[in-house]
Amino acid sequence: MDVLILIGRILFVILFLGSAVGHLTKTADMAAYAESKGVPASRPATLASGVLLLVGALLVLLGLWADLGALLLFLFVLPTAFLMHPFWTERDPGARQQEMLHFQKDLALAGAALMLFALLATEGDGVGLMLSGPLF
Repeated sequence: MDVLILIGRILFVILFLGSAVGHLTKTADMAAYAESKGVPASRPATLASGVLLLVGALLVLLGLWADLGALLLFLFVLPTAFLMHPFWTERDPGARQQEMLHFQKDLALAGAALMLFALLATEGDGVGLMLSGPLF
């Protein structure tokens, strides 16, 4: 089971690592998109969220306080669903469907991150292939 959990951690963080790289290397483009969605202070928010994504994903990947990493990813993805993908404001049916899909994906990722946090916080010492036990 330890190997399956490691594989799951790797697969789980691929999306977050890619997004972190985008936030930190294409900051102007990402900030412009965030600004178009009404995010205040979009450039600092883009940089801060990029760091949050990177730290959270690396903690989960490496198994170093992975419970904290999962919590950080949850704290990113839940508000992102509401701030960046407000499908209920879209008039165009195609755009509305696209935003609803992203909104639901973010909610699913938030749920997965929350479950991972709970698993690691309660059973972290019993889950192998980690660099450290849980922080919480």
